[in-house]
Amino acid sequence: MKFVDEANIKVLAGDGGNGCISFRREKFIPFGGPDGGDGGFGGSVWLVADEGLNTLVDFRHQRSFKAQRGQNGMGSQMYGKGGEDTVVRVPVGTMVTNVDTDEVIGDLTGHGQRMLVAQGGKGGLGNIHFKTSVNRAPRKATPGTPGEVRELKLELRLLADVGLLGFPNAGKSTFIRAVSAATPRVADYPFTTLHPNLGVVSLGTDQSFVIADIPGLIEGAADGAGLGIQFLRHVARTSLLLHLVDIAPIDDTDPAGQVRAIEQELAKFNPELLERPRWLVLNKADMLAEEERTVVAEKIIAELGWTQPWFLVSAIARENTMAVCQQVQRFFESQREASVERVEMLPGDVRLRGEPPQS
Repeated sequence: MKFVDEANIKVLAGDGGNGCISFRREKFIPFGGPDGGDGGFGGSVWLVADEGLNTLVDFRHQRSFKAQRGQNGMGSQMYGKGGEDTVVRVPVGTMVTNVDTDEVIGDLTGHGQRMLVAQGGKGGLGNIHFKTSVNRAPRKATPGTPGEVRELKLELRLLADVGLLGFPNAGKSTFIRAVSAATPRVADYPFTTLHPNLGVVSLGTDQSFVIADIPGLIEGAADGAGLGIQFLRHVARTSLLLHLVDIAPIDDTDPAGQVRAIEQELAKFNPELLERPRWLVLNKADMLAEEERTVVAEKIIAELGWTQPWFLVSAIARENTMAVCQQVQRFFESQREASVERVEMLPGDVRLRGEPPQS
């Protein structure tokens, strides 16, 4: 299935039903008084995250979603039936933005999470509400209010722990094949991945993380060049970035220059990404003689002034790839331990109830 990670839809909540003008009419009761009921509430439109979906492709075929209108009020003080809500299923990781105001409405990051995106209208009042001591037979009722109408932009942002960055042909797809069961397309000729791939790296019981193969970036990606920011958004949720670099490019480009170019694109898209943990993975070591590998790698590290962890690997030969994954696993375990320590420092009743301790 083609990967679709962006779609625009229109949601229309149901209008509220109109109030009723009616009078009680029974034998031997000539002046029964008003008995018009209220209109029912209009149905609302909800978005629900469903882990069974992984693309927004369905919204290429259906772009409009409308909830049911509320029923009008009736005589004998009968209220109108409320309209049925409309529930729209979206993939987990969908960000919702109001197109008209460019405001982010919310983010669906967990299975079953619900979000109200269009509120149904209120039902109108029947004439029973307008009876007074001086107006015993009111001929007044109010119409239902209209439901909300919104144009929404849906963006799917992958939920992965680790994101792979790099220029096209840096070996990202080969790396994810080497460390997980994912099978993205690879070949012995230059091309770039056209859609993200997710893989689960399992190192043992309760030791696993999700890694995302982000399509290759080029200079100007943040401004729309190549695949542009279409896939840059997928690194926004990752906790750790692995920056893959071809240590022996066939076109004799400068590996250090490629690293700086990607850093510029990250800074343009979101400067906070540069502050995120980012490790350098120098790939395709098998293309160099064993005595040259370390020398070339250390030269690149020195030229960049790199201070974060770095690794020398060959993804196609699966050399040192699992060592990288083991280090990544230790990174996440240390993060979890640090978060547990922070929680333990809080008062017990704050942890349990989420409210300040009683004085």
